[in-house]
Amino acid sequence: MHKFPQLLATCVAAVMATSAFALTPAEQKAEKDRISADYKAAMAQCKSMNGNAKDVCEKEAKGHEKVALAELDFKKDATESNRYKVAKARADAGYDVAVEKCDDQSGNAKDVCKKDAKADHVKALEAAKVAEVRNEPNANSAAKAADVSDARKDADRKVREAEYKAAAERCDALSGDAKDKCVTDAKRRFGQ
Repeated sequence: MHKFPQLLATCVAAVMATSAFALTPAEQKAEKDRISADYKAAMAQCKSMNGNAKDVCEKEAKGHEKVALAELDFKKDATESNRYKVAKARADAGYDVAVEKCDDQSGNAKDVCKKDAKADHVKALEAAKVAEVRNEPNANSAAKAADVSDARKDADRKVREAEYKAAAERCDALSGDAKDKCVTDAKRRFGQ
């Protein structure tokens, strides 16, 4: 009987804590204005640059803006869907910047750079998907465990495929027997 007051106090504290983190409409507007100002300032800094450095700078500015807006949405509504959107925005922003940085290279090095960026992007997206499934509420723990297991298997398969493509691209710089051995090793390593 004496546990009820402790339970009640815990529930009240939890409700107060979640409502304390909720943003008022005025705070939301102020945060959006700050994000917009930060984006404009970052883009203004990019104007002084030339060539691919300018392109990379612009991608970074756009990426920071997208991530900040996704985080703001998560602050407004802390759902698993919005948590996934934040992770996706981070992965997409990182990928866009990495691909843009690859433009400084040429030939096979550029192709390898892009494949590596794609593999990193796939890893980040798949990790976010697994986390989303893991954090979804589900009354049946056995069903949830099965869903998480399926999500992990699917993620592992997609990551291995992306890593294989990057490894195979590295092999393109070689020729003859060395290339054949490299491709065979990549297939074996990534189960392709």
